[in-house]
Amino acid sequence: MLTLASKLKRDDGLKGSRASPAASDSTRRVSVRDRLLVKDEGYYQGGKFQFETEVPDAYNMVPPKVKCLTRIWHPNITETGEICLSLLREHSIDGTGWAPTRTLKDVVWGLNSLFTDLLNFDDPLNIEAAEHHLRDKEDFRSKVEDYIKRFAR
Repeated sequence: MLTLASKLKRDDGLKGSRASPAASDSTRRVSVRDRLLVKDEGYYQGGKFQFETEVPDAYNMVPPKVKCLTRIWHPNITETGEICLSLLREHSIDGTGWAPTRTLKDVVWGLNSLFTDLLNFDDPLNIEAAEHHLRDKEDFRSKVEDYIKRFAR
């Protein structure tokens, strides 16, 4: 599972290598400060989010299907509840996808991490939310707080 520490280490490695300009631009988009603030304070603190988990007959050879039932303004969760989390994919390019050794506990941990160290503005599913954050962090925070008040209490 990807953690903030490993992602930062990987990003630092990209900066030190002869990475393409596009790669170095994406690592600069969200500052380390912003990532640590998200981890420490959290945009979603105080919200109560409900998820639906469907465990298929072929579990544990295939991942469970998870959907967020609470409306949320999040770069990795759409307003209709689709979730972008490598762990929930059967095949993942980065090698962190589902494996028969994973458990439902890993899924819960991964979902929790989407609200802290795995919150990812660089590879969003909800592009509008990610662009909103890049454009105006305070307005993004305000919209998240509004969604929490309206949908996640």
